[in-house]
Parts: sequence; structure tokens; C-alpha cells
Amino acid sequence: MNLNYCPSLTAYVRRETREVAIGDIALGGKNPIRVQSMTTVDTMDTLGSVEQTIRMVEAGCEYVRITAPSVKEAENLKNIKAELRRRGYNVPLIADIHFTPNAAELAARIVEKVRINPGNYVDKKKFEVIDYSDATYQAELDRIRERFVPLVKICQEYGTAMRIGTNHGSLSDRILSHYGDTPLGMVESALEFLRICEDLKYYNIVLSMKASNTQVMVQAYRLLVQKLAEEGLQPYPFHLGVTEAGEGEDGRIKSAVGIGTLLEDGIGDTVRVSLTEAPEYEAPVARMLIDRYADRAGHAAIKPICNIPINPFQYHRREIFEVGNVGGQNVPRVMADISRLTELHYADLKCIGHLYSMLLDKFNMNDLGADYIYTGSQAVPFMLPNGLKEVLDYDAWVAAGQRPEHYPVLTPAEYAASNPRHPEINFVFQNISSLTDEAIAQLKEDKTAIVMLYTDNKHAMAELRKGFFRLMNNQVQNPVIINRQYSDIGMERTQLYASTDVGGLLLDGLGDGVLLRTELLPDRAKPAWLALIDGLNKLSFGILQAARTRMSKTEYISCPSCGRTLFDLQETTAKIRKRTDHLKGVKIGIMGCIVNGPGEMADADYGYVGVGKGKIALYRGQQVIKKSVPEDAAVDELIRLIVEDGKWVEPLLVEQEINS
Repeated sequence: MNLNYCPSLTAYVRRETREVAIGDIALGGKNPIRVQSMTTVDTMDTLGSVEQTIRMVEAGCEYVRITAPSVKEAENLKNIKAELRRRGYNVPLIADIHFTPNAAELAARIVEKVRINPGNYVDKKKFEVIDYSDATYQAELDRIRERFVPLVKICQEYGTAMRIGTNHGSLSDRILSHYGDTPLGMVESALEFLRICEDLKYYNIVLSMKASNTQVMVQAYRLLVQKLAEEGLQPYPFHLGVTEAGEGEDGRIKSAVGIGTLLEDGIGDTVRVSLTEAPEYEAPVARMLIDRYADRAGHAAIKPICNIPINPFQYHRREIFEVGNVGGQNVPRVMADISRLTELHYADLKCIGHLYSMLLDKFNMNDLGADYIYTGSQAVPFMLPNGLKEVLDYDAWVAAGQRPEHYPVLTPAEYAASNPRHPEINFVFQNISSLTDEAIAQLKEDKTAIVMLYTDNKHAMAELRKGFFRLMNNQVQNPVIINRQYSDIGMERTQLYASTDVGGLLLDGLGDGVLLRTELLPDRAKPAWLALIDGLNKLSFGILQAARTRMSKTEYISCPSCGRTLFDLQETTAKIRKRTDHLKGVKIGIMGCIVNGPGEMADADYGYVGVGKGKIALYRGQQVIKKSVPEDAAVDELIRLIVEDGKWVEPLLVEQEINS
């Protein structure tokens, strides 16, 4: 298999694509990466939709998507567009279509672009496994063609663009029966429709492969690049997005892990960050992700990679041996840098998830308790809580008496010298230039060494990946901690950049731990450092969870709301989170309507889905368990369902366990 899914793994180069005309703002080709979002107001509320669209445009949206679930909403797009134009806003509008070809055909005559979902544009999902013969499968494709061709011809006549947007959770029964719940199935779902477009010589197309699972999402986009080339299809531009990313910090981290990973490799032409927040808050986050690449082409050169030792289309963790509790079958570890803290006290460790009780004179650890602390040149002056391990600079480790409960971190020069070592664990700073043949030979013989891999290159993820590849191609199986340091760029940018740099590696099975560091001005007070360390520690765990490599908290797969939403999504999400955020590792989907319900929350253990005004359906996986629960009782019924499955733990018991 050709593994070169992007222009370069070492030099930042945008993937070359067709240019697609969308109103007055072209996409792809030599155009900049565009920002878009989607309204949440009922499409029949003309003035509400107009006002929200204006707020989105002023926040940075270059395209605005509006749901059109039926013909009446599609018809009202004409009124929304007319009022926007009357007010001087020429933003291209995109009609979002599910299930209703008639609505798509009407909308294509009004707006600049329509988005269809190939999983439900023609098919009705029944969650059935069907054994197709070649003849019956072809009959299904003929049925798709008959229903889809009218829309293509209308788009050709009116100059309307189209996005063929696959969602991981809403693949048709036909695709699932033939390809399974896989990235390949996602790609084939889009290609069935795309081949029809090309037969009709219609090329004004954008493609997307969205999923709430970042591993699946990234693999599907990469595979789509390959399949387009293999079949000789046009290089269409891509719309990037993580479906149902969620809210707040978690939503931003998850979006950056998925979207940022692809942007790093030059893949992506427009970005929508899906947050369970007002849509005008999405555009600035997308812009921060995109603007990072404005000057990326001038990064320090990284030598090309001759041998790619991973399969970028399938997750497989790098083969490593275990050193202490790092590597092997262990989850990736979190190391916190507290080296800037002076006059350290018991209470200071709260910022890394280790809480000291003065009354009981003991420590308690929460679910975000760091595994290691880096203390730099001075050892902690008191006994650490059980399970927390300390890492010191080599000279400080020697000066402290080479104690067995301390572990040294060595520079490349210190590691090359014949110095005394810890008998069990030794951390070693390495970057791409220090991984010489001699260093690699030394690592291969050292079963106590854990590499702390870092880079100063602004094309950081690519250089760190090159470092991993060098180790793998030389059969070095020592664990590796990803060590990233950022300047004082603010926590929001640090969240996005670290999620991209670290998450992109984790998605490829690279990395056995993470150490995030950032600089504050030296005159900052201790509370500022404690707040920063707390933020970085939570960020580290958040990245590991978003990359699906370490689950440390409840995960909420919540849609960003749209005109179809049947309840207050933000308020309901907050209510469910308040009752369930102690259920470590449980995934709960919160969907505003049946369109986004059983499909787009495919990864969830439980689902809470709006099915009518004041009515909620509750799901176990993709199976509906309770069909029409009154909204005011639905959260209680959801918890009863979790209790029935034996997955419920009382919050009081969790607190007691922490304190025990």
C-alpha cells in the first residue's frame, strides 16, 4: 500500500486541490483555508436566523450552514438570504440536508451550496445486516443514482456547490454490511455518490469524513486522499471537522486533535469546529487552528523520511518494552513540570491532582493525578504521596544522594558519558539531532532508559514524528515521553497547539507519556504558576482522552445544536454532566434531534436524543431503550439505565474511595 497520504511528512506543503466556487468565496486551489459554522436558530425563524448569521460572519465565518430538514425550511432559505442581502451581507449559505432529497433539490436553487449525507440521503437506516450478492448490491447503486442525479443536474444548472459529507455514525446498512464500521466504509459511502457526479461531469464538490472518534476521523480523511488518487478521481477540497466534539476545554481539545493532525500534513481547505456553544464562538477557535500555518512553510528543514514504519490508516501502538510503569501495556503517563515552584508545600500538589488533607495528614488523588513530577534542580522537601514519582536533573539527583525514589533525567552529553545511573529508570532528553548512531546503539542496550523527545522546530509534530520513525526503523523499543514546551501564548492557544502536536502523534500510536511546559514571565507570582500547572495537567489528560489512549473521565459526545434541536442543548448537557461526571470512562451522547441521534453518537455507551417537543429517547449504544420520555424525567431515566447496566457508582462512594 502507498503510505504517502499527504504531500510531505517533513515539509509543510498544502495538498493541491481543485478550486470550488461557492458564491463569491472560492474554496480549495490556491485560496486560504476557510472558516465556517452552522446556525442553531430554527430555520423558520427568519429574523433570528439572519441575526445569528450576522454574528457568525462578524466573528469570522466565511460560509454559514443552515439546516433544511424539510421542504418548508428549504423554502424559507429564500427569505433568510434575501434579508441578509438587503442588509449588505453576501456570505455564501449552505443548506444542510438529511433524509429529504426534495428539500435538497429546492435548496440547490436558492443557496450557494448544499450538504448531503450519503448515509441517509437515499437510504433509511434500520440497523440490519444484509447479505448482498453482486447483482443486488448493483441494484442498490442504481437506486441511488436514480434518486441522486436530479440534484446533481440542478446544481449544474444553478452553479451550486455540493458537499458530500460522510458521518461515521450514519453509514447506511448497505455500507455497514459490506465494509463494516470502518474508515474504508466511510470513504466508500462518499465515493458511491462522487462517481455519479464525475460520470455527469459535475466537479463543484467538497468532501468530508467526520466522526466523533478522532482516530477514525483522521484515518478516513487520509484514506480518502489515497482512494481519490487510486481511482483517478479529481483532487477535491476537504471540509474538516470532528463531529459532536462537545463543549468548553474538552470540545476544543478534541477538535484540535482531529483537525490539527490533518492540517499539520497540509490536508484541509475549510474548517468547522463543532462546539456545544453559540456558533459565533466556533469561528475564533477555527481561526486560531488555521492561522498557525500562515508562516509554516518557512520552518527549519527536516530531512525526508525514506521508510514509514506505521500504517497511517489503522491504529497500532508502537512496540515498546516496559520501564517501571512506562511503556509496555501501560496507559500513557502524565508528567507535570513543577520546577519553577519555590518553597513547595503539601497543598501545592493540588494543581497536579494530588490533594493533601491537613485533618487526616494524608494525600488523596483524583482521576487527573499526575504520575510523575519534574522538579528540575531541587528535590521536593517532603515525602510524596504514594504513586507519584519524582524526576530531577542529573546533577541534582547526584547531589541528593542518588536516592532510589528519585529518577534522574540526563542530557545527551550526560547520557553518553559513563556516569552512575539509577538501577531501574533513567530519563534522557533527546531530539532529532542528538539521536545519532551512537545514541541509538546506547539506547538499544539500555533497558532502563526512557526517552524525553523534544523539538525546537515550529513544524514540531513532523520533527517529533521523524524522531519516532528513526527509533522504530532502528528497532529501538525504549518508551518515549513527548516533551513539548510553548512560549507564553495564552492557555487557549496552548490547548490547541499541544492538542495538535501531541494528539497527532498519539493517533498514530506514538508516545508513552506527555510532559507539557510553558513559560511565564519570571516576575509572575506563585498563584499564577499554580494555575498554569493545573491547566497544563488537565490539558495533558484531556489530550490523552481525546486521542483515545487513556480514559480518565466521563466523555460527552454532544452535538453543537442547530435549527433542528428540540431542547436547550447547553443547559441539558450541563445538567447531565453535573449528575454523571464522576463515571470514569463512560461515554454519553447528547443529541438535539433524531437526525443527529443514533447515527452521530455511534461511539457512545448511552444516548440522550430529542425526538419531539419535550420528548426524549434514551439509547444503549445504538439501540433505543425508551422511546418517548418526558424531558423533565429524562435525566433520571438515563441514570436508571446506567444503574441497570451496573455502570453506576454513587458520587459519595467515589469521594470515599479517593479519601481512603
